[in-house]
Amino acid sequence: MNSKKLDSAIIDDILNKMIETVQSSKDQIFEIGEKSRTEYEKIVEELEEVKEQVSEVIKQTDKLTIQSKIARQRLVEVSRNFYKFSEQDILNAYEKAQNIQIELAMLQEKEKQLRKRRDELDRRLLSLKEMIERAEVIVGQITVVLQYLNQDLRQVGDLLEDAKKKQAFGLRIIEAQEEERKRVSREIHDGPAQMLANVLMRSDLIERVFREKGTAEGFQEVQNLKKMVRNALSEVRRIIYDLRPMALDDLGLVPTLRKYLSTIQEYEKDIKINFQNISDVEEKRLPPKFEVALFRLVQESVTNALKHAEAKQIDVKFEVRPNQVNVAIKDDGKGFDVKKVFKEKKESFGLMGMKERVELLNGKMAVHSAPGKGTFIIIQLPTNL
Repeated sequence: MNSKKLDSAIIDDILNKMIETVQSSKDQIFEIGEKSRTEYEKIVEELEEVKEQVSEVIKQTDKLTIQSKIARQRLVEVSRNFYKFSEQDILNAYEKAQNIQIELAMLQEKEKQLRKRRDELDRRLLSLKEMIERAEVIVGQITVVLQYLNQDLRQVGDLLEDAKKKQAFGLRIIEAQEEERKRVSREIHDGPAQMLANVLMRSDLIERVFREKGTAEGFQEVQNLKKMVRNALSEVRRIIYDLRPMALDDLGLVPTLRKYLSTIQEYEKDIKINFQNISDVEEKRLPPKFEVALFRLVQESVTNALKHAEAKQIDVKFEVRPNQVNVAIKDDGKGFDVKKVFKEKKESFGLMGMKERVELLNGKMAVHSAPGKGTFIIIQLPTNL
């Protein structure tokens, strides 16, 4: 017995040290990625400045080239008719032509150096971009490892009858969670983060516009800035709603489902979505874990019908009884072979996740479908209200 406890303590200690080491490595890689991103942004700014300088030098070179041509023509004229001009006129013509040539040569050398610097910055940006992307991938992979290590691995053998099957399913859940985090991260990066970066750039532009172009155009830029901030706020709210609708905490499950399905209907004009609450008891709030689970189950079912079933109509019925909640989701899509899909683990991951969620709440879920005959999902959860 003591030996068993000792072995368990040693394993726990090893696992904890592994987790600490992996977490430290993740933090270091994340820091490298952030430093690379900061440097990337600085180089982008420098590159824009270099491009502006190149453009300005080209303009000056073109202008000076014209002046050089005129000076050379003047020099030719003076040289051919030197007896008509004074010695000072001839000297001035030579000096002017020579000075312009020297200045032109300096500008051409400056342009050459600026172009070289521009190419160096382009190559550096490409290298930093690859480093940032690689860091993000590695951090994502380490996060999966950390989540797996943080699971209660010590009790898996005692608690699960089919360890390999449960472990594989757990890993797929972790991978799905990580994919969802990556999706949200990408949405935030491409949406609000990008918008806020643009807001910072626009704020600098506003200061310049006020100084250089006056109040009227400055106020117009302020209006544009407000519009950008409003769009960023809207995008943040949309992402928050996808993660967890705030209405679920404030209003409850039925109003949130009604609003969610109504919102989908606004975007999916070619699909008819019906929601019906057929509860035979007065409306009561369910425990939070039931409301969240039921919302996610309906969300997953409707998403599957939209993405995979090519349905034209989706019907959702919701019923609260004194000791049970029933939810039915029906679509007229292309359907599928239920037995075949559940055997193909990759294809049935969404349905398996739903079933797993229902079983965790001691409920039941039945899936009825056949090719060409749509899909009908029934979910029953005991609530003991």
